[in-house]
Amino acid sequence: MEKINKTDKEWREILSEEEFIVTRKKGTERAFTGKYYKNEETGKYLCICCGKELFSSEHKFDSGSGWPSFFLPVNEENIKTETDLSHFMRRTEVNCAKCGAHLGHVFDDGPKPTGKRYCINSVSLKFEKK
Repeated sequence: MEKINKTDKEWREILSEEEFIVTRKKGTERAFTGKYYKNEETGKYLCICCGKELFSSEHKFDSGSGWPSFFLPVNEENIKTETDLSHFMRRTEVNCAKCGAHLGHVFDDGPKPTGKRYCINSVSLKFEKK
C-alpha cells in the first residue's frame, strides 16, 4: 500500500480544525456528539484524511460508549495498531495504515464473532451511503 505523507500545514489546508486535532494530533471528540454515533444507514466508512475504506455498517454496533463502534474492519491491512500509554492507561490505538490518521482505540470487550470493539471518532470518518 502506498503511504501518504504530508506536513501539518498540508493537512490543515484540507481538514477542519477538529478533524486535524483528532486525526493528526491524536485528539478525541466528546462522547455522544459525533455525527456517526447513531448512524444506522447502510454504507461504508472511509478515512477522512485519505479516503481509505476502513469499516462497514455491517460490522457497526451500539456499544453505549458514545462513539461509533465496529467489531471488525473491512480489511485488517487498512488499519494499524500501536500501544498508547497516554492518560495513565494502556490502550491499543487504531490508525489508518495509508496515511497514519488517528482513528480511535480497539478494546477486547466487543460482541461475537471477534470480541473486538473498535471505538472510532466520527470526525475521523467519512460515510458513503450504499
